[in-house]
Amino acid sequence: MYWYEEEVQRVENELASISYQPETIFYGSSSITLWETLYVDFTDLKPVNLGFGGSTLAACVWFFDRIIGPLTSAGTIIIYAGDNDLGDGRHPEEALLSYRQLIGQIRNKFGNVPCYFISIKPSMKRWDIVGQIIETNRLVEAETETDNFQHYIDIFPLMLDENGHPDPTLFEEDGLHLSQKGYAVWQKKIRQQLAI
Repeated sequence: MYWYEEEVQRVENELASISYQPETIFYGSSSITLWETLYVDFTDLKPVNLGFGGSTLAACVWFFDRIIGPLTSAGTIIIYAGDNDLGDGRHPEEALLSYRQLIGQIRNKFGNVPCYFISIKPSMKRWDIVGQIIETNRLVEAETETDNFQHYIDIFPLMLDENGHPDPTLFEEDGLHLSQKGYAVWQKKIRQQLAI
């Protein structure tokens, strides 16, 4: 996990620079990290962006104490990770186990704080493993249904075009990371879900 060190230090500094007590924690991989308008999009929710590039669910577990440990409270935690786990060759069941571990850490620290898992997105870059993405999403969604304080945000169908393939307008040129239009889709869906 040493290859994350520079990113983790950056996130530690991000948290230290916040002038208010964050209420909404965004945690996970580069789809969170690169959300440049996140603080504006969710300003009323007192957010903090604790995403770190390239992270897996396993890495989110590994660095939990360092990144989220300094927080004394949380109102809501929004998670996006799992994309890189599958990209690295892990199986859906392994991603689920890491997700369970992460929820366990959150429960130990914050009790029954509401947690929202953003479904793993379909992308051009990883369309060859879309079956594993769908299966991981299915497993995590089923897991969230076992706990009233876990919620599943299904962005998967919103990112497909009329032919059932990833909509290229929602992605950057690399076919993996989100465009501004993609983030607008996420923001709308997340806000709808938080209102439930």
